[in-house]
Amino acid sequence: MTNRIEQDPLGSKEVPENAYWGIHTQRAIENFPLSGLRVSPGLIRALVTVKKAACLVNLELGYLAEEKAKAISAACDEILEGKLSDHWPLDALQGGAGTSTNMNVNEVIAHRAIEILGGKKSQYELVHPIEDVNLHQSTNDVYPTALKMAAILGLKTLSEAAAQLQGAFQQKEKEFVGIIKIGRTELQEAVPLTLGAEFAAFAEAAARDRWRTFKCEERLRVVNLGGTAIGTGLGAPHRYIFLLIEKLREITGLGLSRSENMIDATANADPFVEVSGILKAHASNLLKIANDLRLMNLLGEIALPGLQSGSSIMPGKVNPVILEAVMQAGLKVIANDLLVTEAASRGSFQICEFMPLLAHALLESIEILTHADQMLAAHVGGIKADPEKCRKYVDQSEGIMTAFVPYLGYDKAGELLKAFKASAQGNLRGFLEDRLGKEIVAKTLSPQNLLALGHKDHGKNT
Repeated sequence: MTNRIEQDPLGSKEVPENAYWGIHTQRAIENFPLSGLRVSPGLIRALVTVKKAACLVNLELGYLAEEKAKAISAACDEILEGKLSDHWPLDALQGGAGTSTNMNVNEVIAHRAIEILGGKKSQYELVHPIEDVNLHQSTNDVYPTALKMAAILGLKTLSEAAAQLQGAFQQKEKEFVGIIKIGRTELQEAVPLTLGAEFAAFAEAAARDRWRTFKCEERLRVVNLGGTAIGTGLGAPHRYIFLLIEKLREITGLGLSRSENMIDATANADPFVEVSGILKAHASNLLKIANDLRLMNLLGEIALPGLQSGSSIMPGKVNPVILEAVMQAGLKVIANDLLVTEAASRGSFQICEFMPLLAHALLESIEILTHADQMLAAHVGGIKADPEKCRKYVDQSEGIMTAFVPYLGYDKAGELLKAFKASAQGNLRGFLEDRLGKEIVAKTLSPQNLLALGHKDHGKNT
């Protein structure tokens, strides 16, 4: 591999000849061999979009020559179309509050723009990564703005995935509406309900997650772009600062607005913590739902789709692998929430130095939850119920006696239950049918009665 030589204030360094990045990125490659994780493609696209908006505003205000600006804009468009995807080599975890990623984007755009103008890589007199591509910008206003944009777009997709999951549960709610089963609290049998009602509760949880993620845009739409280093706008023209947000809104279609206090918006990353908390709530719902489905499958009340062999030694074993994967996804998002919280809280004075860790954790959580919702929605669609198994648990459960208390009274219901235990009969429903009649038992244990949200008042004053 041949190399070219580039210079910066620290000296000179070799850069691979075919690389579109430059010396700043090369130094970061060597400085941060931390995790092997790469910067989110969504964050890269958002950064490139910000660069395009800044370029167009600088052109409009006369700070960039038309030929140079067109080359920069064309380079941005090519990257947004998916080209040069192999030229983002940086580790996601890096020092400098994201400066290395910002410079990686500046250098790749600059080198492609140089080629568009007929030059060769490193001919920075044609297009300079800092003086032209990064003109009137700082990492400290560009990076958080791009992160908010990437998160908003990711959350839109997540909200759609949560809607798919909600729909999958609602379909099962309709399918299982007439299947009576025993409810459980503290891993003990409780009172009966329907399997449809249980899936309706899952659907409601997914609906809340859908709505919360959709509304997250309101927490992220206020940005500090134009604030430059610490939010004062030092180094940027007044007209540029006000036009830039308008241009970014025009390009993206997102409802972005400039913060009224950009020093605050630059120094404090708490909106990301708030959004991460909402993602954690979604993760906790997924954990609860997936574990309930695992247990229902264990009990035989439902049958999960069989997707792969579950053991290398036990023939025929099929495990609830999708539910286990979804639960692991939930645990990862909960862990990421701690990282987002810690990264935001450890910023100092006018900057959040740990923005790269925050960005990776937040965007990873959005992506993981999106995939988990999609996987679970498809899996739920294949769930089958076993009405007979559900009925067997109900008929044998002492919990159904609670349904008869409003009609028999607590003491009489207790006496019947005591008599049932003494009879050694295994089926409480059958025992009650013999004592009370099949019609009374069927009515009392009907889905309509069990889910009626209270019973009719049989008191003396009715």
